[in-house]
Amino acid sequence: MRILSLLHHRRRCLRRHIHHLHNHAKPLTTFTVPLSNPAYIIWGSNTSLGKTLLSTGLASSFLLSSHSNAKFIYLKPLQTGFPLDSDSRYLFNKLSVFSARRGLPLLSSHSVLLSSLPAAKSFLPHKFTSNESLGMCELKFREEDKILDGVASELVCETLYAWEGAVSPHLAVEREGGFVEDSEVVGMVERRLREKLEGFETGKVEALCVIETAGGIASPGPSGTLQCDLYRPLRLPGILVGDGRLGGISGTISAYESLKVRGYDVAAVVFEDHGLANEVPLMSYLRNRVPVLVLPPIPQDPSDDLTEWFDESCSVFNYLKDIMLQTYSERIQRLNEMPRKAGHVFWWPFTQHTLVPEGTVTVIDSRSGENFAVYKDNGFITQQFDACASWWTQGPDATFQTELARDMGYAAARFGHVMFPENVYEPALECAELLLEGVGEGWASRVFFSDNGSTATEIALKMAFRKYSSDHGILLDLIRGNTNERCIKLKVLALKGSYHGDTLGAMEAQAPSPYTGFLQQPWYTGRGLFLDPPTVFMCNGEWNLSLPEAFHSEALKLDDLTFRSRDEIFVRNRDTSNLAAMYSSYISHQISQNSDQIGALIMEPVIHGSGGMHMVDPLFQRVLVNECQRQKIPVIFDEVFTGFWRLGVETASELLGVLPDIGCFGKLMTGGIIPLAATLATEAVFDSFAGDSKLNALLHGHSYSAHAMGCSAAAKSIKWFKDPETNLNISFEESGKMLLKELWDEELVQEISSLPSVHRVVALGTLFALELQVDGANAGYASLCARSLLQVLREDGVYMRPLGNVIYLMCGPCTSPESCRQLLIKLYGRLAEFSPVKEISESCQL
Repeated sequence: MRILSLLHHRRRCLRRHIHHLHNHAKPLTTFTVPLSNPAYIIWGSNTSLGKTLLSTGLASSFLLSSHSNAKFIYLKPLQTGFPLDSDSRYLFNKLSVFSARRGLPLLSSHSVLLSSLPAAKSFLPHKFTSNESLGMCELKFREEDKILDGVASELVCETLYAWEGAVSPHLAVEREGGFVEDSEVVGMVERRLREKLEGFETGKVEALCVIETAGGIASPGPSGTLQCDLYRPLRLPGILVGDGRLGGISGTISAYESLKVRGYDVAAVVFEDHGLANEVPLMSYLRNRVPVLVLPPIPQDPSDDLTEWFDESCSVFNYLKDIMLQTYSERIQRLNEMPRKAGHVFWWPFTQHTLVPEGTVTVIDSRSGENFAVYKDNGFITQQFDACASWWTQGPDATFQTELARDMGYAAARFGHVMFPENVYEPALECAELLLEGVGEGWASRVFFSDNGSTATEIALKMAFRKYSSDHGILLDLIRGNTNERCIKLKVLALKGSYHGDTLGAMEAQAPSPYTGFLQQPWYTGRGLFLDPPTVFMCNGEWNLSLPEAFHSEALKLDDLTFRSRDEIFVRNRDTSNLAAMYSSYISHQISQNSDQIGALIMEPVIHGSGGMHMVDPLFQRVLVNECQRQKIPVIFDEVFTGFWRLGVETASELLGVLPDIGCFGKLMTGGIIPLAATLATEAVFDSFAGDSKLNALLHGHSYSAHAMGCSAAAKSIKWFKDPETNLNISFEESGKMLLKELWDEELVQEISSLPSVHRVVALGTLFALELQVDGANAGYASLCARSLLQVLREDGVYMRPLGNVIYLMCGPCTSPESCRQLLIKLYGRLAEFSPVKEISESCQL
């Protein structure tokens, strides 16, 4: 019972933490981290291991050795036990003593910016007398010291937030107030870094900055977020202060791995010598990937001012300083060289290299949740919201990203990769069961794993053709010798504008497009009957239905062609309309007029992705599915793009109100962290491959089928996205149906759809898309009209990638509606000043 109680308590804590992050995080907060000079985080594998002594030794080495006119910045973001304990004041005082002792000029300052009220009253009792404030008090405390005249180095010591209690910051907040948001802490560190490092030339080392954490790496910050997660948006390289005591090897390794699983770089591990030679097994474990440095034993006598210890440790601090400076220089060199090297060795997909100058290559240093950390050649790392969801794969916030990394690491360590056929292992089994209980609920009974969306659709086509052949007697005729298999011609039924992958077989199942022309696929024949579908979009604040010429009729009323809201598009009472009858007649006629046999219907439900983000009329697709199933034509839903909450529901079949025989899933299935795809099928489809001979089986597979890391990530993602405790966007209708909250502000969507530069808009689930208003010659996938618009949006912190003159924003299932609103605001502002005609004119002059 106690274990169960602890598990419930942990889950409640996680729920509170996620709720806090969702409701209190400031959306689209972008951090700009200067790289003009090296900056490091000082981590501790536990508390009381000498982080401040390390910072002091580094400051002495940097300022009081060969450097003249150097600057050392020491930031202590979180200080508890204040004012009795002040790490920044300790360093300030020590460096003044060292400077005077060595006869070297030094200009130093010490500041404390904010504290809780109890800490403020203890520190400045004459200034703070009331008991009213529960927030942070602005101390504005600053002291300076100047040692000797002449050209002096500069020391800057700052405590950003302080509390009186000598406990973890989250406990101090509970006891004495002074709550600080995660974004405020990180934002304050970023602002202090920029202010202190402003004006320096990148790469010419004139300053060194350290940010010293409080306690151990996993000690909670003020909000309860672990510090290793709290500072992750900055992803500064780190120095880990290890534990040289008995048991310290385990603690140091655990701390190191906790940093690495979150994507931090650790430049060195340093610890005090306790006579146990902990460095030997530690170096063996690290395999020389990271230098391990050992400091002399620290005297335990409280009266010892440690002057002799610092002198004795000087060589270690000098060596550590050199490691830090060299690591920084190598990083800057790599970042600066990457665009040039990329242009020489990469062959980027869907990219005309002649249109990509070296200066426009985006250098991505890392990712934290939904944000890229992008390196700018002016010496900064800045954040950009990944508004294309990295080709529609992404869903995790920063918390979930760490969870996925941890689960995948466990799967890799436990399984590596193991053979799948005729075998079973937990990640694959759990993933398959979750798929059948989720996106496959009510129809699917089998899961076939593959590696990407394109192969998932090819597998689906093989399944469908076998099922069709079985149902229509083709297999029996072959067995009896009544039919020559070379005479059998099976085609697909598909929609114009759909896209099912890049491989040759998948391309055969889609209508002619820029992707299938002779330049791209000389073998392409287009083995299908391709219907031109009606589409729905918003223009000037109203939802409209656009009908192909084949459906034009005087019998249609205005009510058939316009909708008062998006919800009206999906209502089932449209099934009895004149339009539904017209759709049914058209589809039946097209199928009956086709001379070849239609072996499968394959379609992207509701939204055509690569074809231009068109919303297909769900009524048309519903009628199409019903007609095909009436004629025993297997139905394939290609949900590689639309599945797993991309359209606001777990599967787009919920929007259509019909079920497929086969479904393809990928992209967001793993949270976007690793490739994996799955093709789901009914038991009837599975049975069509049964027989006494292996030759009857589905002879298709991939070396990494159902790989454990991908299945683990998928299982985690499927559960995370649909759990209201981890995804606060989940809501429930009265019927109990689960769906996402509306993420895109309706008024802003309408405003954008009314802009003169916008032709049409679609907003559904995590997708907001628009087509820019251009003339026919400049429309389509090859259009460059959006190039300048997207460039300024990237400067605004929004990374987008176009589909010709179609641009889109895509968030994750967990993205807050406020973040989406901020994205729309930025887009609206830029669209209001954008001229497609001017952009086309300028592009033609290039």
